[in-house]
Formats: sequence, C-alpha cells, structure tokens
Amino acid sequence: MELVTVSPKYQVVIPKRVREQFGLSPGQQLQVIALPGRIELVPSQPASALRGFLIGANTFQREADRL
Repeated sequence: MELVTVSPKYQVVIPKRVREQFGLSPGQQLQVIALPGRIELVPSQPASALRGFLIGANTFQREADRL
C-alpha cells in the first residue's frame, strides 16, 4: 500500500508504480467515487475503448420495418 499526502490545494500525486500499472497518462480523467470510509479513483475510458468488450455472436434481431 502506498501513502499520498493531500496538498493545501487538495491535490494528490498518484505514485509512479500505480500510474504505470493502470497506464495513466497526463490529462486522463478519473471518476471519483465516494463510498463509506473510502474514496475510489476509477480511470475513465472513451466509448471507443469499450468496442468489442462483449464477446459472442450478435443475436439481436432487427424488425424489418425498423431498418
């Protein structure tokens, strides 16, 4: 576990090991999730990065009048 310090401007520096582990880059956005007793930072991904994450055959049947 790594410790960080909150600056007078309420900023924290994410340790290098964690940045590398999650592939974070400058300017990348993180979602801040407040949970009871803790704060989680979750890297945001653009919608294009999610393309293809559901593996399997497309079983969606479109109605003929809705093309």
